[in-house]
Amino acid sequence: MVDTRFFPASPPATLADLLAAVGFAEAGDPRGGSLIIAGADELTTAARQSIALAASKAYVEELRDTSAGAVIVSAALAEEVPVGTVAVVADKPHELFVDILEHLYPDATRAIAAGKGGGDTPPFIEEGAEIGENVVIGDGVEIGRNSVVGANTVIGQGVTIGRNCIIAANCTIHCAHLGNNVIVHPGARIGTEGFGWLDHGATNRKIPQLGRVIVQDRCEIGPNATVDRGALGDTVIGEGTKLGNIVVIGHNSRLGRNCLLAPTTGLAGTTIVGDGVVMGAGVGTSGHLSIGDGSMVYARAAVTKDWPPGSKLAGAPAQDIRDFWKEIATVRRLSKGDQR
Repeated sequence: MVDTRFFPASPPATLADLLAAVGFAEAGDPRGGSLIIAGADELTTAARQSIALAASKAYVEELRDTSAGAVIVSAALAEEVPVGTVAVVADKPHELFVDILEHLYPDATRAIAAGKGGGDTPPFIEEGAEIGENVVIGDGVEIGRNSVVGANTVIGQGVTIGRNCIIAANCTIHCAHLGNNVIVHPGARIGTEGFGWLDHGATNRKIPQLGRVIVQDRCEIGPNATVDRGALGDTVIGEGTKLGNIVVIGHNSRLGRNCLLAPTTGLAGTTIVGDGVVMGAGVGTSGHLSIGDGSMVYARAAVTKDWPPGSKLAGAPAQDIRDFWKEIATVRRLSKGDQR
């Protein structure tokens, strides 16, 4: 469920009332009149009082196993909804889900910018923490022992920072939980809105970005790097992983332990990276893909599909590095008139 430390929520309501509030009318399941919806969540983590979305057939396995109270689906997926879950069938499921998110968590972008979280708990700063000049610390923030926060940094409401961390000057951290011994270099942005839109190229309607960022122990976030929060779930930076300058991590991406991402790497949303993966400068991914443990992606490669553990990738689109060099050699021979 959406973390209300970051996003204030509307009061719980029945599913029928919620659908009526966003102008959606259907005969529907009679259980909608008594089912209480308190928030939205992903299919895999949703509970009885949550509503979720199955946007396409790619989510059918997660749909079959969900514990959500209600799920918005297209007619093609209605029969896959579990018996205990209410199916809300819509012609445009994603658009209806965005309507509901906007109702459940009104004006989320403004709330984050204004520092209006779900409570008014004063910050808790452990002994030995050092706070620089002009630092802004929101309600409910927790900062651990011996951590340092540099000048002009903004720590948004509800953020937690572990012990022995170094947060340099001119950073912003929202909607995030940081572990111990984390280093965040100057100008980094953690917990920014993900790049999520509907009706591409027409209205470009914003999809509310209501998730979090989890930065595990011993991570390092380079200067001017950006880590977007999840759309509903978490963007995760695994223990010991290091991000270089101007690295961009898209929403809902998950990086394993002890990865190295060189400067200017950019991962599109929902890129899943295994443990010990190394990426050279300027690598990019198209999102919604996975790169297996121990893989190496050479500089400026463009990854467009899943790759197994131990892969070595180069080129655009990225391919096995042996095939890449074979193609280069072939082109060189042809350019010299060798037809073999």
